[in-house]
Amino acid sequence: MTKQFIFAGFGGQGMLLIGKFVAMASMLNGKHVSWLPSYGPEMRGGTANCSVIVSDEEVASPLVDKADVIVAMNAPSLDKFEQSVKPGGLLVINSSIIDRKSVRDDIQVVYCDAMGIAESVGNPKGANVAILGAMLEKEPIVDVDTMTEAIRLELGERKLKFLEGNKKALVAGMEAARG
Repeated sequence: MTKQFIFAGFGGQGMLLIGKFVAMASMLNGKHVSWLPSYGPEMRGGTANCSVIVSDEEVASPLVDKADVIVAMNAPSLDKFEQSVKPGGLLVINSSIIDRKSVRDDIQVVYCDAMGIAESVGNPKGANVAILGAMLEKEPIVDVDTMTEAIRLELGERKLKFLEGNKKALVAGMEAARG
């Protein structure tokens, strides 16, 4: 089993971080992973994305041309990566700020009000984790407990106070994607 992901948005939206969460959670499950960030020199406010590969085998190259799953947090990311979803793959769109629909009819598309979900659970900065939850509902590469542990490990001791809010956002994102 090999799954390829692209997480894309503006710098500061947490796309590189949720890519790390997926990579860490997959490593906790004994998988081989790669995580490759890509961002412009302006960082916060510029475009940022990362590619994550999860595999039962060693990962030969971290480059992702066609992905099984793409998470688009903003319109420029959707415009850039929509055609990079493999036929039969999954595209998760942040409907909080992207007002257009996907033009693809050969993939599964999930529209996630990531910002609304995050605010509804009292974690307004957790939109990235809410959309991660929506993705995880449709592409269950790990369970909630493993993802929560990955979030805890990636946040580290200094940011442990954010763990509970992130778990709420993750679960709420999953629940929203079920509907």
